[in-house]
Amino acid sequence: MSKMRAIEAAVLVMRREGVDTAFGIPGAAINPLYSALQKVGGIDHVLARHVEGASHMAEGYTRTKAGNIGVCIGTSGPAGTDMVTGLYSASADSIPILCITGQAPRARMHKEDFQAVDITSIVKPVTKWATTVMEPGQVPYAFQKAFYEMRSGRPGPVLIDLPFDVQMAEIEFDIDAYEPMPLSRPTATRVQAEKALHLLNQAERPLLVSGGGVINADASDLLVEFAELTGIPVIPTLMGWGTIADDHPLMVGMVGLQTSHRYGNATLLKSDLVLGIGNRWANRHTGSIDVYTEGRTFIHVDIEPTQIGRVFTPDLGIVSDAGAALKVFLEVAREWKAAGTLKNRSAWLQDCQQRKATLHRKTHFDNVPVKPQRVYEEMNQVFGKDTCYVSTIGLSQIAGAQFLHVYKPRHWINCGQAGPLGWTIPAALGVVKADPQRNVVALSGDYDFQFMIEELAVGAQFNLPYIHVVVNNSYLGLIRQAQRGFEMDYCVQLSFDNLNAPELNGYGVDHVAVAEGLGCKALRVFEPNQIQPALRKAQELIKEFRVPVVVEIILERVTNISMGTEINAVNEFEDLALVGNDAPTAISMLD
Repeated sequence: MSKMRAIEAAVLVMRREGVDTAFGIPGAAINPLYSALQKVGGIDHVLARHVEGASHMAEGYTRTKAGNIGVCIGTSGPAGTDMVTGLYSASADSIPILCITGQAPRARMHKEDFQAVDITSIVKPVTKWATTVMEPGQVPYAFQKAFYEMRSGRPGPVLIDLPFDVQMAEIEFDIDAYEPMPLSRPTATRVQAEKALHLLNQAERPLLVSGGGVINADASDLLVEFAELTGIPVIPTLMGWGTIADDHPLMVGMVGLQTSHRYGNATLLKSDLVLGIGNRWANRHTGSIDVYTEGRTFIHVDIEPTQIGRVFTPDLGIVSDAGAALKVFLEVAREWKAAGTLKNRSAWLQDCQQRKATLHRKTHFDNVPVKPQRVYEEMNQVFGKDTCYVSTIGLSQIAGAQFLHVYKPRHWINCGQAGPLGWTIPAALGVVKADPQRNVVALSGDYDFQFMIEELAVGAQFNLPYIHVVVNNSYLGLIRQAQRGFEMDYCVQLSFDNLNAPELNGYGVDHVAVAEGLGCKALRVFEPNQIQPALRKAQELIKEFRVPVVVEIILERVTNISMGTEINAVNEFEDLALVGNDAPTAISMLD
């Protein structure tokens, strides 16, 4: 057996579990862990500027590749409370991240010691498991349990809180005798698959709704194979965007109140059966349940038993990992295909494709200041099929989902349910750290960009290059649009005359100056014909300097983006596309 500090055993366990990168900020109560990282080696560390930023970097890192576990480290007290938003975001989207906090020595935890807070009680609602380890000998096994919890069943985040003296205590531990715990994931049965295929075969106009659980299970190829085998069209959710390429004939649009396509909503409303796999029927996808479910049969496959029936009761519920379910679905479907019993879906698919070719929103506007729709058109022109987009919330994200194109799983990395402003910059940095060769393009409105703008310095310091498109209307645009129902425009304007940047003409913060001050490169665009050259220049700059490059595009102040309160009542505030030149980068051309 080997004698070592408990915290050194924790580092050895993390390495054996596959961790090679951590994001965080050192502090007095967590310095033992940093000393162990230095002594043991093998785990690279990225120094954040804010612990919330480190938690979102960990999220981006996890979301980039199957099997990744992002690690966020902070000291006691406010470091833990700063992690809460990242934990909430990860929990809401079923993303495993490991947060580690320092803590006051055990004898002082109940004495209101400096920066001593009961962080495990605070984070329990937004974690899969949280613990303060009170015995040094339990440290390596707490980490073992953490990795088991993060990876088994519905994935999710964990927090481990470590008192200072627990970290420092010596224990006996043999890493050579350590093995990760076998994982537990529910699996669909043959009988369940046959019942699901029977319902699909009875339907005339079925759809597959592909959720984020398909991506979490690394099962996108299985989803596409099943769709191709059965001929059933696919509707990805926002979290499942990329499970099937946008230009695949069976991809028939996204559905929802905001991040949706006109043709996607129209097709869902025409369907008579929906098989949801790894999705949770989020309200911004469904709108009211009465409209969404009327006249349709539902099958729901989810890894978490309590998700079945949570929003509405399906006709058939199956508790299973998405990949495991798709494997047994494929087994049955292949047999039925060989026997000639699978229904031909060509007429229904042609109907869906006709809507995909005709129901588009206009993007080609020549207005100055720039209309946002034109920005996404130009992004489609410049960025290729291997582009990975990162975004979180706001009119920028909503419009981006309506107009951009995604072709691969894990190439739309989005904070789905929580939607915290400021998420985009640190998440993008986490993506680049996880996959330095990936072409990463982040998308923010001006307010999201300002929330955690200091993390750009991390990209400059650690050479994490990506392009950040900032669409600046100097407004809290989504909230301004929501305030229309209250007949007000109140406390949402970010505009002011910047005495140091009169060329901004009242658009407030000089994002170019701030980005450059943080060690990055930045460009500003005022006219639509400048967008494409600026984006191509940004591509050159990230290769030359290996730092984040900001492209700020000055938009018209007020643009209302398509959305509504029901999927059959989405308000279209702008012109619709009537001919191909109205939407030249649409997947299916109008003419």
